[in-house]
Amino acid sequence: MKPAKKNNVRQLGNLEGATMIFAHGFGTDQSAWDQVIKAFISNYRIILFDNVGGGKADLESFSPNKYTSLQAYAEDLIAICEAYNVKDAILVGHSVSGMIGLLTAIKRPEFFSKLIMIGASPRYLNDTDYVGGFEQQGLNEIYETMTNNYFAWVSGFSVAAMANPENPQLAESFAATLKAIRPDIAQSVARVIFQSDYRKELQKLNKPTLLLQAKEDIAVPLSVAEYLHKNIKNSKLKVVNAFGHFPHMSAPQEIINEIKQFI
Repeated sequence: MKPAKKNNVRQLGNLEGATMIFAHGFGTDQSAWDQVIKAFISNYRIILFDNVGGGKADLESFSPNKYTSLQAYAEDLIAICEAYNVKDAILVGHSVSGMIGLLTAIKRPEFFSKLIMIGASPRYLNDTDYVGGFEQQGLNEIYETMTNNYFAWVSGFSVAAMANPENPQLAESFAATLKAIRPDIAQSVARVIFQSDYRKELQKLNKPTLLLQAKEDIAVPLSVAEYLHKNIKNSKLKVVNAFGHFPHMSAPQEIINEIKQFI
């Protein structure tokens, strides 16, 4: 299937300009970038897409037997870049798409000139001399709750992850895109993400990289961002004045300012 349909790809903005690709994280879709892309749409060709399993990506394309690692999503991103003649683009990836972008850039470095990762993590589980933020028992409890009462889990997780109680519409928006995902798919994708470990891949990346991290993030602690900064050469870490796992939604101007300064 062509990427345009498989991943609901959209091109916006100045189609003659340099390319910026915005890749969303788990539980959201390309609409998560609505406020950020406004700042770049006049000068750049903007490419948006939905990861398989979410948004308006082709539902039949998802198979838990295929999407067993982030490499499968990287293959989708490669196909998108090939189909749209991408070269030396700026990739902005949120959360899991930060690692998907890294894997893609390692395999096909000609696609990207710079990477920007927002709330990215190479491993969510704590390990010896590594604080990822989660213990296996805690993750098992998340999977169990997702299985037993998915919509109740969505209600609680969306509020905690957004961490902006003064703007409840943000959590409601996140909850809406989570609820739109079939529960069995959401759990399958969550397991792939939370059980992943791409720490050994970090030093293979050789692109200028901006790491953006919120002050507090229930999914990705600051120690993870610092680990990324230490292990990705030519990287810059910036803690933005925002709270929660979705600063591009809750504090878009902060993210816009940092991206503009970087590029």
